[in-house]
Amino acid sequence: QVQLVESGGGLVQPGGSLRLSCAASGTIFSINAMGWYRQAPGKQRELVAFITSGGSTNYGDSVKGRFTISRDNAKNTVYLQMNSLKPEDTAVYYCNSVPVVVPSWGQGTQVTVSS
Repeated sequence: QVQLVESGGGLVQPGGSLRLSCAASGTIFSINAMGWYRQAPGKQRELVAFITSGGSTNYGDSVKGRFTISRDNAKNTVYLQMNSLKPEDTAVYYCNSVPVVVPSWGQGTQVTVSS
C-alpha cells in the first residue's frame, strides 16, 4: 500500500554535493510530515531532516547548514539537497513519514563520500 522510492545517491568527494529524491505514495505524503533517515554500517538508523505538512523544517545537528529538505506536493516527492559532504555522511539514505506510522521502508539510496 505504501511505496517509497529513493534515488540520487552516488560516490562523491568530500566537499561535494548530491540531491536525493523520494517518490512517496500520495496518502503518506499528504497525511504526515516527511523525513530523510540514514543508516551507516554497524549503526542505528537516524533521522537527519524532516519537513512538516506546513513546510516547517528541522535538521539534525550534524547536518545543519549543509542539508536542505524540501517537498513538491504536486509530485508527491521529497528532496534532500546535500552540500559540503563529509566522509561521516556516508550511509544508506531512506525517506519515510515522521513519525513512522507504518514500518514500510524503501530500498534506500547509497551515499558514499570518499577521497
